[in-house]
Amino acid sequence: MTLGILAAMEQEISLVCEMIENPVRTELGGRTFFRGMLNGIDCVVCFSKWGKVAAAITSTLMIEHFHITDLIFIGTAGALSDELNVGDIVVAKRLVQHDLDARPIIQRFQIPLTDHIYIKSDPKLSSLAINSINRLIAKGFSEVIGKEAAKEFSFIQPRMFQGDVASGDQFISSDEKRQELIGLLPEVLCVEMEGAAVAQVCKEFHLPFAVIRIISDRADHDARVDFNRFTEAVANIYSQAIIREMIEELTVDN
Repeated sequence: MTLGILAAMEQEISLVCEMIENPVRTELGGRTFFRGMLNGIDCVVCFSKWGKVAAAITSTLMIEHFHITDLIFIGTAGALSDELNVGDIVVAKRLVQHDLDARPIIQRFQIPLTDHIYIKSDPKLSSLAINSINRLIAKGFSEVIGKEAAKEFSFIQPRMFQGDVASGDQFISSDEKRQELIGLLPEVLCVEMEGAAVAQVCKEFHLPFAVIRIISDRADHDARVDFNRFTEAVANIYSQAIIREMIEELTVDN
């Protein structure tokens, strides 16, 4: 196995980079890739930059240059579902591009030259993520980020959800847009800017992938303030803890 690990922002993944043993840096396509071992697993870690195009470029570089066999994308998202609270974690079951619209040629959200609107994530890799997150929650996930951050964001007991995730080249920060997306895609739990693009790349390369999203805000008018602070204080620590737990399970399985 060569595991690719991606996030859109450096702040979401820098602690994962620090975990790599004897990392080798490679500059490629305006990105810095870190390759090395994580508890005996060969890993390549990079932050993709924001948006679908950037994420697709980085995923393709990982696949073509580093020959990864599996890919995990981890980072933050805004909640669409009223069930979600800040600090909850969503493992994507399916991914859709909410800003893709080639009507009247094909139906809204459908990927051109395919019959697909949604792309399913890999069941095995997603199950690994779900099991790892549930173990962290059982241990007391709030303690992972520290009592001050847990108090600031009113964490009581973060929860794990599996469901649909929508991606688009927009930062959703108004209740009007949030309600519009809920009306169009009622089954979607959360919204972000990269996951569906990564899913499309992985599908075309026949590569197993999982997308993990940590809820940073409610995708409304407070989203920008919540997002900036949450990414700084919480997301990086969450990502490190989740990836470490997944790597430990992979090591046992191998």
